[in-house]
Amino acid sequence: MKTMSVTIPVNVDTPYDVVIGRDLSKEVLQQVLRENTTKLLIVCAPHVSNYARECASQLESLGYEVSTQILPDGEDAKTIEVMTSLWDCAGRLRLGRADAVIAIGGGATTDVGGFLAASWLRGIDFIAVPTTLLGMVDASVGGKTGINTPVGKNLVGAFHSPRRVVVDLDRLGTLSHDDYRAGLGEVVKCGFISDPEILAIVESNPEAVFDPRSEEITELIERSIAVKARVVGADLHESGPREFLNYGHTLAHAIEKIENFHYRHGEAVAIGCVFAAHLAQRRGMLSEADVQRHIEDFSALGLPTFYERASIDALLEVMLSDKKVRAGVLRFVLLDGVNHPVTVKVNPQEVIDCAVSMGMRQ
Repeated sequence: MKTMSVTIPVNVDTPYDVVIGRDLSKEVLQQVLRENTTKLLIVCAPHVSNYARECASQLESLGYEVSTQILPDGEDAKTIEVMTSLWDCAGRLRLGRADAVIAIGGGATTDVGGFLAASWLRGIDFIAVPTTLLGMVDASVGGKTGINTPVGKNLVGAFHSPRRVVVDLDRLGTLSHDDYRAGLGEVVKCGFISDPEILAIVESNPEAVFDPRSEEITELIERSIAVKARVVGADLHESGPREFLNYGHTLAHAIEKIENFHYRHGEAVAIGCVFAAHLAQRRGMLSEADVQRHIEDFSALGLPTFYERASIDALLEVMLSDKKVRAGVLRFVLLDGVNHPVTVKVNPQEVIDCAVSMGMRQ
C-alpha cells in the first residue's frame, strides 16, 4: 500500500521541502542527493543510533559509502570540541563537495549536522531527519545551524538550508513523555504568533495531542511547520519578520543558559511566552484574558509557566547577550493582540518590574 505523505515547500533562495509522513522509505533521502554523490556522513543522537544504522544500511545497499557518528546527547553535542572531531571525521572520510551530511535526531543534532555541512568545504549538502517533536516543528526547518559558547546559546553558526527535511511521524512513539511534552511548547507558540487553529485544537482536546498516532498531533505538526515555512520564506536571514519566531525565546534562552543548557527548550519557551504576555499586558497590548489563555493553554499540556530557580537580575544579565539585542538595547517579541507579533525595545527596568509583579525574585 502506498504510504501517504504531505510535502510543505520552503521557498527560500535555495528552495527545499519538508516531507511529513509515516513509514517513509529511504528513497525520500536518495531523491535529493546529487547524481555524483558517493559518500554520506550521518550524525545521530545516541537514542536513535539503531535507527541511524538502519538508514545507513539501506543507503549502503544503494551504493553509497556511509560513515555514522554518534554525538553526545542534547545540548552537550553543541560544542567546538564536538565540531572539531566531526571536521576530523569528514577529512578522514574525504567528504567532497558533491557529498552530504545527514543529521538524525533532535534539534541539537540537526543544529550540529547543519553547521558541519555549512562549514565543511565552505558548504556541502545537508539533509535533516528530526526524530523529536521539537526538532520536527522547530530546529530542523529554517536553515539555522550552530553551536553554543560559554557566553550563550547558538552564538556561533551559519544559515545553511537543507536539501530536504524528512519528518517520520512514527518516531513520535519512541519519545519519552517529557520530551514529547516539551516539543509542544513550540507548537503552542506557533498558535499564538500565527495560527489560531493550533490553539483551538489544543483547547478542544489536549488529551488527544499526546497520542502519537492521533489526527490532532499530525495536524498540529503540519500547521506548525507551515507557520515556520511561511515566515522563513519571507525572511531567511532574520532581518525582519523571522524574529517573530523568537516569541518567548529571550527569557527562554536565558533560562537555558542559567541551567547550563540542561533545561528543555520547549519548557523554557512556554515560560518565556507567558512572561512576554505579562509584559505585553502591562503595555496595554494584550488583555488579562489573553494572558490567562497563555497560562491555560501551556498548562493544559503540562508545560511550566513560571520560573523561580534564578533571580530576574541574573536572568537579565544573560538576556543582554541575546542575539536580538541591538546597540545594547534589549528587544522582545511581544503580541499586539493574539496572532499579531511585533518586536519592541524594552528597558531593563521594565523587565524587572514585570518579573517582580509576577512574583519572581530580584
